[in-house]
Amino acid sequence: MGNKKQLRQEFIKARKSLPEQEWQDKSRALCQWLNQYLKNSPALGNGGTILTYLHFRQEPNLDPLFNLRDYRWAIPRCVENDLSWHFWQSGDALVKGAFGIREPLASAPICAPDTVDLILVPAVACDRRGYRLGYGGGFYDRLFEQPQWREIPKVGIIFDFAFVSEVPADPWDVPLDGICTDWGWRLGIDN
Repeated sequence: MGNKKQLRQEFIKARKSLPEQEWQDKSRALCQWLNQYLKNSPALGNGGTILTYLHFRQEPNLDPLFNLRDYRWAIPRCVENDLSWHFWQSGDALVKGAFGIREPLASAPICAPDTVDLILVPAVACDRRGYRLGYGGGFYDRLFEQPQWREIPKVGIIFDFAFVSEVPADPWDVPLDGICTDWGWRLGIDN
């Protein structure tokens, strides 16, 4: 299975080695699966609030989803060791954060946990148990251990080659409720 650091490096390298067209095609396919789910979900079919991310290091690009105006989107901003969630829509101003990741302006409206219906979680890899290998900063681990975020459905977003039988999991890791890839749902939701 390898250790987290080694696995993280291997999967990030594999993702970064994708040719541009293949990355776009895989991202588009993943967005189609998510779009289908959103339209057919009893909880989200008529809209809702979704926490998401803006792609970085050739993560799956979810930008096409942000044109779905039935939903309210919120993206994270790193504030010291935590994530602050802000409402955002395509075209709103962005800045580069501490890690070089695009973030909303600090003045963007805050998104409170009690308004959130779904969290789309970036990952390096995920396993069939629902565990996620992240980037090692612990931002999502700290978020998910807070009671106000714990019960909100969480979906890992990865390319299918990063869906594996097992990733190392620590006692504090919170499993995801679903995993969506460019090949479809690998855990939960529609699986």
